[in-house]
Amino acid sequence: MIRDNTLGARLWAIAVWTVVGFFVVNLFAMIATVITSSFATRWLGTWLPAGWTTRWYSAAWDEFQLHDVLIVTFEVVFLVVLFSGLLGVPAAYALARRNFPGKQLVMLLFLLPLLVPPITFGIPLATVLYQAGLAGSMSGVVLANLVPTVPFVILVMIPFIEQIDPRVEAAARVFGANTPRLFLHVLLPLLLPGMLAALLLVLVRTIAMFELTFLTAGPTSQTLVVALYYAVFAAGVRAVQSIDAMAVIYMATTLIWLVIALRFVNPTQIVGRAKQEPAR
Repeated sequence: MIRDNTLGARLWAIAVWTVVGFFVVNLFAMIATVITSSFATRWLGTWLPAGWTTRWYSAAWDEFQLHDVLIVTFEVVFLVVLFSGLLGVPAAYALARRNFPGKQLVMLLFLLPLLVPPITFGIPLATVLYQAGLAGSMSGVVLANLVPTVPFVILVMIPFIEQIDPRVEAAARVFGANTPRLFLHVLLPLLLPGMLAALLLVLVRTIAMFELTFLTAGPTSQTLVVALYYAVFAAGVRAVQSIDAMAVIYMATTLIWLVIALRFVNPTQIVGRAKQEPAR
């Protein structure tokens, strides 16, 4: 590999790394500010707070009813992950194993909810759900979140399925395996890493999904990210530290699941597998 050592290339590299460094420093500075504020007794015009306390976390827990909000969040996430897997994995298998007219168009339609900003299709989707009497409830929130998550599972699972040699399935059929036994004893062990990767990423995505949940959630179906939004912009006077404590709880919840997801899946491996040819 020949490296370009000209002055222009060096200046361009310096500029790129400067911008990246500036972004990273500002990002960590904002996160550190929120975390520091959540433990501060009073912080006005000084580099560090006047004192430290953890009472804002208990105040946020009681004031914003975080116990109920977290239960709703985990219920929504569980249902979205469950139905995304039940719908996405069989659909991915059908698309990976069957060729039919219009298949590329179908794949493009699955890509649209992932490429288009959620607010673009979220407003008409919420309108339809309200007309059907589903919005404002748990079912409406789950249905709205399934729109981007099912295509996501399909697109992640197709490369994993294509790597399985169809002759393995044919051999299982020859030895008398029916469809349920073929899936449970042959396909499921081979697809388990891909399914785990897809569903963990769906979990993280659902926790962080604001637009679709905000547009379809009611008073009893708000997830943590929507409750945080209302805590910031709702009428009344609230302690900034308690809102920051709530934000830290949200960040911690998301980061914990993200770290678990990255423990089981490498995003670059998914991209690399997607570019590989199907096994023959």
